[in-house]
Amino acid sequence: MSDSWLDHIPSHERQRILKRLRSPEEYEKLREKVKGPEDLEREMERNERMAELKFAMETEPKLKSALKEQVVEDIQEHGLEEVVETSALPKEARSALEARKFTLTIDANKVTHEDQIMVVPEGNVQEAVPVKPTFSDRYVGQFSRDV
Repeated sequence: MSDSWLDHIPSHERQRILKRLRSPEEYEKLREKVKGPEDLEREMERNERMAELKFAMETEPKLKSALKEQVVEDIQEHGLEEVVETSALPKEARSALEARKFTLTIDANKVTHEDQIMVVPEGNVQEAVPVKPTFSDRYVGQFSRDV
């Protein structure tokens, strides 16, 4: 007979956990977390494209500078708030971005934990700021067509 982790906790705590796991709200939350095969396939394709772009940015400086120019162009055309996640952005980072003093990288977003194109302001502020998903997906899509 195998021991369950539930067997090793006090009975009142066990009842609370079992009650919570049986609630319709908790069941629905668990169902939302489950991904189907189509979702997994899309996620794998996106991760593959991001990995290819990250490798290309590290090995081809011209591609990285062209992508930076595209970001600068979009910031001028659409505004900083439309292109980059600016909530809780420090003043020095904002001024560095507006002065075009930044580098691009691909890193995991702190909120979504998904790889995303990030803008890293130059200077004392070294916090990466994510590019909004609409622009990030567009940049990755342009790269995929170019390859």
